[in-house]
Amino acid sequence: MTSIDVTNLTKEYGRTRAVDGLTFSVRPGRVTGFLGPNGAGKSTTMRLVLGLDRPTSGTATVGGRPYAALDEPLRHVGALLDAQAAAGSRTARDHLRILAAAGRIPAPRVEQVLEQAGIAGVADRRIRTYSLGMRQRLGIAAALLGDPAVLVLDEPSNGLDPEGIIWIRELMRELAGEGRAVLVSSHLMSETASFADHLVVLGRGRLLADTGMREFIDAWTSPRVRLRTTEGARLRTALAGAGFTAVEGDDGSWTVDGARVEDIGPLAARENVPILELAGEEATLEQAYLALTAGEAEYTATRPVPSVQEA
Repeated sequence: MTSIDVTNLTKEYGRTRAVDGLTFSVRPGRVTGFLGPNGAGKSTTMRLVLGLDRPTSGTATVGGRPYAALDEPLRHVGALLDAQAAAGSRTARDHLRILAAAGRIPAPRVEQVLEQAGIAGVADRRIRTYSLGMRQRLGIAAALLGDPAVLVLDEPSNGLDPEGIIWIRELMRELAGEGRAVLVSSHLMSETASFADHLVVLGRGRLLADTGMREFIDAWTSPRVRLRTTEGARLRTALAGAGFTAVEGDDGSWTVDGARVEDIGPLAARENVPILELAGEEATLEQAYLALTAGEAEYTATRPVPSVQEA
């Protein structure tokens, strides 16, 4: 099985340290989500893995070897970094044929990946006529061309319609299920939560987290329970005695931070507090990510200053 292994990786551009001593691995058989604010070092790290930049120090290897040392690299690593990179004057079929010839990949493989990416019907159109979503599909077809054991994908859902988003989500899961190592960079937290098994999170070039999806969410969020009752005062008193604080909302429901359903249900039963509704609120990847990366973003927007009329 082939993995990506990053060890003490550092990249400096003049006085700027874009990547700062990173160590993590992308294991076969799972989809690893690669997260971080803009400027966190994700794109630089991917370029270092793919041999497009040279590290200042440390190593990035695929199957124990630097990308530049791989024989027939398209058969080992498939990558999508920039869907706009393909020459617009070529057809999609010609673009893939040229890549296949350069990588010594059998020509019939071109038709297979065109079908797999859903663009076989438009493969003889010039790439400049393609929408962003069609270019993304072509880029993914190119990444799959060598049937590689490792995939490195930067924002693969960008520009795709809902059907395309579902397709790429299922494709990544399928590839990991076949034992491949899949690294996916994305800013879409809800999408990442739908396909990733593992997370690597960067901030200002440093490693902030390297953990499973569920473990990450549990580590950076607190559980919450929402409920309804006809005895709000008694509920508040009962919960306070157990160390919980209940807050009533405008709609008459109550929320209890730091509590789970199994904490509240038995307590209400013991105190004979009638419960009309009781549900746990599942924390999201977005909530956990924002909790971890608060203060790590290099570029942040400020709230607009209200006008005189608004003030």
